[in-house]
Amino acid sequence: MGIVGLPNVGKSTLFNALTRTAAAQAANFPFCTIEPNVGEVAVPDARLDRLAAIAQSKQIIPTRMTFVDIAGLVKGASKGEGLGNQFLANIREVDAIAHVLRCFEDGDVTHVEGRVDPVADAQTIETELMLADLESIERRLQNIVRKVRGGDKEAVQQERLLKAAQAVLEDGRPARVVEVDDEDQKAWKMLQLLSTKPVLYVCNVEEEAAGTGNALSAEVAEMAAAQGNSSVVISAKIEEEISQLEAEEAEMFLSEMGLEEPGLDRLIRAGYELLHLQTYFTVGPKEARAWTIREGTAAPQAAGVIHGDFEKGFIRAETIAYDDFVALGGEQPAKEAGKMRAEGKGYVVKDGDVLHFLFNT
Repeated sequence: MGIVGLPNVGKSTLFNALTRTAAAQAANFPFCTIEPNVGEVAVPDARLDRLAAIAQSKQIIPTRMTFVDIAGLVKGASKGEGLGNQFLANIREVDAIAHVLRCFEDGDVTHVEGRVDPVADAQTIETELMLADLESIERRLQNIVRKVRGGDKEAVQQERLLKAAQAVLEDGRPARVVEVDDEDQKAWKMLQLLSTKPVLYVCNVEEEAAGTGNALSAEVAEMAAAQGNSSVVISAKIEEEISQLEAEEAEMFLSEMGLEEPGLDRLIRAGYELLHLQTYFTVGPKEARAWTIREGTAAPQAAGVIHGDFEKGFIRAETIAYDDFVALGGEQPAKEAGKMRAEGKGYVVKDGDVLHFLFNT
């Protein structure tokens, strides 16, 4: 997820909290490298801890999400204002956008537009992405004219999709509202239009409103729902404080604030849901590990997430539902109770499945 926002909305504070959390978790990840503007954070999942406790796994390896701090945006980015071009190139590379919006009043923190209006701020960035898309569409349509005249199949498909996107953008709507048929999905993704990225609005509120939100975050929630996007309420200031505390101190701090969990946990989970991701587990005495797949992934492709050879030589998956594994107390009792199933290539993996793959090398 790329974290974006106008200047002075709390974007850097939030990113600092994420990277501190990531640095504290680094021991869990064999390959956790954190560049200045990239943070890899564990996806919080209480199920993994329960599975590890039952199997007495020596190591717990959560699945993780990468957050990229994208250069601050100003009006006119699509025309190269500020760090406009770099900003747009960075957004092209992420799967989704976490858009930090200022939902707090504070006389000491200036706002670039001289007012606090998160909905208008969201529209500023959306507009810049749409303008950049329109420009890129016009350029591409000119570049494929000759191929289209020559009847090139790919170019004809590309032109049709570009024109569909152009029509909604000229109507003032983002490209994500275009309805795309299954056979066009791959070509549509290849267009890499910025306004097709799903958006998670992160409402940065004052400390007192961290648990409940406020009138400004309620406006954002309404806007997000109307767009088919998501929103989450967070106090970047609290998150930064929590990220510097030891686990026990952090828990005490949260309960004093009347919060059940850090806002970052909600943010990470909301991002996971927005991207239609789900988790399956592999569990044993050595390690309990979470793996990320997209919803609707078949067993061979899920196996491929562990290693390409697992997918190529896939024979079958032995699967136990998470609830059965926990209720019966592990793999062996689940097996004895007839709760372990052997599934073939057509099996669509469900969220929480505990899997064991058999494959030919």
